[in-house]
Amino acid sequence: MSTRNLRNLGNSIKVSIPTDAAGYLGRECPNQECLGYFKVIPGTGRAGSHPCICPYCGTKEEHRHFFTPDQVKYAESSAFRDVVAAFDKDLKGLEFDSKPASNALLGIGMSLKVQPSRPVPLHRYTEKRLETEVVCDRCTLRYAIYGVFGFCPDCGVHNNLGILEANLALVEKMLQLAGGLDDPGLAAKLVENALEDCVSAFDGWGRGTTQAFAAKAADPDAATRVSFQNVTKAQVKVLRLFGYDIAAAAGPAEFAAVNKLLQKRHLVAHRMGVVDQEYIDSTGDALAAIGRKVCIVAPEIHAGLSTLRTLATAFVAHLEAMP
Repeated sequence: MSTRNLRNLGNSIKVSIPTDAAGYLGRECPNQECLGYFKVIPGTGRAGSHPCICPYCGTKEEHRHFFTPDQVKYAESSAFRDVVAAFDKDLKGLEFDSKPASNALLGIGMSLKVQPSRPVPLHRYTEKRLETEVVCDRCTLRYAIYGVFGFCPDCGVHNNLGILEANLALVEKMLQLAGGLDDPGLAAKLVENALEDCVSAFDGWGRGTTQAFAAKAADPDAATRVSFQNVTKAQVKVLRLFGYDIAAAAGPAEFAAVNKLLQKRHLVAHRMGVVDQEYIDSTGDALAAIGRKVCIVAPEIHAGLSTLRTLATAFVAHLEAMP
């Protein structure tokens, strides 16, 4: 029996893993303590061959280690289908049809027909839907993850600053919208909402950043629980955990102004904006009066946005430079 078709397959079979409708290819972290699922769009990002990086835990391995279980099953079924098809073709070569001579008084004819095997079914699957699509600012890789924050699977840069900037840009748009309203009450409410969104964005950025770099902290477990809603308390914790003073990138006046801004948000969120003694003690705001509503104006938030960007950028640079 000739095995020409089987031999033509060679020592390996190449299988193309399909992408989803949006062009994403599923990936799964090989770290057994993570096994995080994410997706990338092949062809985006850096040119050349580079290791793949898990956006959740930072594990770095060759791309072949990031296949999902469904992709492995698909590849196995596809390869097995090719082997069976080649084997069928080789068996087909055994067919013959022998008939007796036409002038023979008695003859026996023989024939062999090979029925092809049933097609081997492919393992079908659908890539999962994820929550956040990201375009890396540094290498332009397009990837999707659960949650919001993560490392770029191609170049490894964390997307925290990009997410923070996107949220702060929305805050600026809210302030611009408030400035064009004729209704003073509605404008004031929109400014308050902008302040709340500003603090939420900064707090979310801070938590996501310290969690992502927790392995570099003096106490990794404590680093996953740092809140940035109170910037002076965060300053103390970050200094203890990462050996860095987050106020260092801004002047004392700018840092004090940011602290006051975040404390105003606390009043809005928890006391309907009414000043209490705790606010006076923590900010030293000489213009505020206990029992009165705190004053919040758009220029103050605009200035705070600039300082928050400075603080965030400097802190991330410090974290990336840490061993």
